Amino acid sequence: MQTKPFRIGTRGSPLALAQAYETRDRLMAAHGLPEALFEVVVLSTQGDRITDRPLSEIGGKGLFTEELEQQLLSGDLDFAVHSSKDMPTKLPEGLVLSAYLPREDVRDAFIGATAPRLTELPHGATVGSSSLRRQALIRRLRPDINVITFRGLVDTRLRKLAEGQVDATLLAYAGLKRLGKQDVPTELLDPKDFPPAPAQGAICIESRIGDDRINGLLEAINDRATFDAVSCERAFLGALDGSCRTPIAGYARCDGDKLTFSGMILTPDGARFHEIETGGARSDAVAVGRTAGEAIRAKAGPDFFASWS
Repeated sequence: MQTKPFRIGTRGSPLALAQAYETRDRLMAAHGLPEALFEVVVLSTQGDRITDRPLSEIGGKGLFTEELEQQLLSGDLDFAVHSSKDMPTKLPEGLVLSAYLPREDVRDAFIGATAPRLTELPHGATVGSSSLRRQALIRRLRPDINVITFRGLVDTRLRKLAEGQVDATLLAYAGLKRLGKQDVPTELLDPKDFPPAPAQGAICIESRIGDDRINGLLEAINDRATFDAVSCERAFLGALDGSCRTPIAGYARCDGDKLTFSGMILTPDGARFHEIETGGARSDAVAVGRTAGEAIRAKAGPDFFASWS
């Protein structure tokens, strides 16, 4: 019988905490366990501490996970909760993404101060975003717009917008919903025109390979459709060596035992892009994503990726 609390690792941002508490609450409900049997352990990561430079300049996505993963490997944490799109495609040896919560809305949210829609912004307007994918997609749709790097917590970015530092910003709608800020967006962008990042809207749980006690606990809250879809998207990303340095979009959807996938790669200026549509059996989700990544890489040719380095 479990007497010692399960230790849940998380970053300390309001969004990260909301995700950790949602995971805890789902585990409590699934197993009939009291809150006292779960301890949320907050760790500061390099990605949280360095906010004045783009992630692409300081090391990429791993900056949000390294400290958590070290404590997972040492046994100080039982499992860690992450935003799936923050996860590098290669995990440290011995760790695995063992479960995903049901996926939230994948769309990007446009929040405009001078116009309610991206297409209605005045010529030469300034938009702030920390995502190279969003920056490239904005430039693809509106090459006249000035796009600047815009990092920080959700409330920090909204404050900068309110202060007039930019005319608009974009955030993941899933995160806004989890923070109770679903009324903030002035426009929700159609994934057909503005495709999401691979794994956007999904909360994942990382644990140790072979830890049957913890992985059995987590299996009860694993959403299989999200697991398959995000596994496909991460395989696409991995085939392209995707990181915060690269503008990549990808979105998989499950329908019965089938899966469909759409992906896009862009140059950072948004001027050139390649798209792919494919699908297959959900049981082959990883292979579908990897094959799509290899196909779009071959289609684009080596010169296309020179701008990514």
